[in-house]
Amino acid sequence: MKRVVPRVTGRSLHSDTDESPGWGPAGHRPAGVAGPALRAVGLTRVYGEDESLVWAVDGVDLDVPAGQTLAVTGPSGCGKSTLLQLLGGLDRPTEGEVWLGGRRIDHLGERALARLRRRSVGFVFQAYHLMHELSAAQNVELPALLAGASPRAARRRAAELLQQVGLAGRARHLPSELSGGQRQRVAVARALANDPLVVLADEPTGNLDSAATRDILRLFDELRAAGQTLVMVTHDERVAATADRVVSMRDGTLADDTRLDGDGRGTRHGHGGGTGLGALLRWED
Repeated sequence: MKRVVPRVTGRSLHSDTDESPGWGPAGHRPAGVAGPALRAVGLTRVYGEDESLVWAVDGVDLDVPAGQTLAVTGPSGCGKSTLLQLLGGLDRPTEGEVWLGGRRIDHLGERALARLRRRSVGFVFQAYHLMHELSAAQNVELPALLAGASPRAARRRAAELLQQVGLAGRARHLPSELSGGQRQRVAVARALANDPLVVLADEPTGNLDSAATRDILRLFDELRAAGQTLVMVTHDERVAATADRVVSMRDGTLADDTRLDGDGRGTRHGHGGGTGLGALLRWED
């Protein structure tokens, strides 16, 4: 359970500036920018006021190197999804900093932050969040169109991605005509439409059966092999076991940091107080 105690917070980091992050349409970091793809420094998110303050995320420091697949685990209510929303610019921190591709983003204005999300961050949600009135292809095209791509380029990119996720034959189908696993593969294709710097996935297999989960895991493994930076929140040990690294959260803080090898065994690093996740994260298909 999150602790609920009064606390004095620092000044707000919100800003009305609309300065552009200055990245290209595919969201790649500029040449010469070093450091992790994603970084959180003292990241804190507080809800409520006075005697009812709740620290959903409490002073998290986290670096995600480019090309790493990171799984964030922990019990319900520990702050996993809040952390993901902060990292992707869907929510604002109360304190702390978020850096994407070597640039600080938490202080950007709303329009600049919206542009950044479209071009540099791909989101995959448990509930898919597809546009029900659009076909699979149109759902995948939409982010590219919003980012300024021509209709022809957006169609071409959507066709390539649907081929990649094994749904070329379902391009004209509406979401209601697809299975849960197929919808989630469309959602993954949509997340990749603008060649994002990072993909953030919140319980991507939470609504899927075992067969569909295996399909998504294979797809994520392909993304990992291609060097895509991926951060996923999950309760599923099978999903966590496919990552390069697993961090667990407790009460808004990082409790354990485990680097996994190819067979799911792990080596703990830092943060102390964890549960040795590496020993738990073995599974067989």
